[in-house]
Amino acid sequence: MLKRYLLAPGPTPVPPEALLAMAMPIIHHRSPDFLPVLDSAKKGLQWLCQTKNDVLILCSTGTGGMVGAVNNFFSPGDKALVVNAGNFGERWTKICKAYNLSVEEIKIDWGRAVNPEDVDSALKKDPSIKGVFVQASETSTGVYHDIKTLASIVRKYENTILVVDAISALVAHDLRMDEWGIDVLIGGSQKGLMLPPGLAFVGVSDKAWKFADKAKSPKFYFNFKKEREALAKNQTSFTSPVTLIIGLNESLKILRTEGLENAFNRHERLSRATREAIKALGLDMFTKESPSYAVTAINAPAGFDGQEIYKNLRVKYGITAAGGQGQAKGKIFRIAHLGYAGTFDVITAIAAVEMVLKGMGHPLKLGTGVAVAQELLMV
Repeated sequence: MLKRYLLAPGPTPVPPEALLAMAMPIIHHRSPDFLPVLDSAKKGLQWLCQTKNDVLILCSTGTGGMVGAVNNFFSPGDKALVVNAGNFGERWTKICKAYNLSVEEIKIDWGRAVNPEDVDSALKKDPSIKGVFVQASETSTGVYHDIKTLASIVRKYENTILVVDAISALVAHDLRMDEWGIDVLIGGSQKGLMLPPGLAFVGVSDKAWKFADKAKSPKFYFNFKKEREALAKNQTSFTSPVTLIIGLNESLKILRTEGLENAFNRHERLSRATREAIKALGLDMFTKESPSYAVTAINAPAGFDGQEIYKNLRVKYGITAAGGQGQAKGKIFRIAHLGYAGTFDVITAIAAVEMVLKGMGHPLKLGTGVAVAQELLMV
């Protein structure tokens, strides 16, 4: 028997409380029984996103939230500034172009974070830019972008909104939507919120809702105005993913018990222990600066294939981590410490990496990285 461990940056493990809640008999999405369920989820998401405004709940993956963030607030021909620093930055560009936005990119070497001054300069040069699109945590590179500073820049422009893909950052990082001035904040269920895939969340500022009044891009399923109207009645526009929303309430209950600050600190601590343990093994980080607390991206040792490391973790030791994407495929492997993750998830991951690398012929002393992680994670 090979016991399985899920240490990928999505899907992430689901707590037993949420699994048990989702195993209960299904209820109808238009019945009175469901109204308080959605009401509780709605309020919990506002708490998590630190906003007084609605956080829409969509039956889709996080990419559906990204699509909705383009077609609900922009019109064909509108200018978009995209921070392209990884696989998901590239996705912003593809979605914007699919809806015929005029895209300007700030291209950044993978593994590095955007310099907010570059965004500031681009907006000063062309104030007609309607939207700035960025990831909070670029999952493919393990980089966190400085959302607080970016928001402080964009909020100075009355006709520009900041759209943040926080799909892998939500719960791992402190993202203060109202205080900082984030206009559109997108999350997904299968990351920090510790649920199966299938839900996207979109927080929308008052400023962004004004953009929605003027947007002319086509929309039907992802129609945020209709979703907002439905949410006011504790409903969704179409069939609600009832089981997932029931599970969402359980996950939010767990996070409320832990507390937001404690959740952020836990992710930072797990991230730091992972990085330091990996460095102790003589490996280099793919992430050159501003590491994400959700996932650690690691360069494969010279002469080794990152995809083979990822494959061996899964096949030999039952650990599903992640390989590289796009231009980083074969060069890196990634370990997540996101959502329902704790001390021994990191220690297990580091122990397995040591065993895989030694088994592939890389010289190291077993236990070196584990010892570092243990020291940093002791309470």
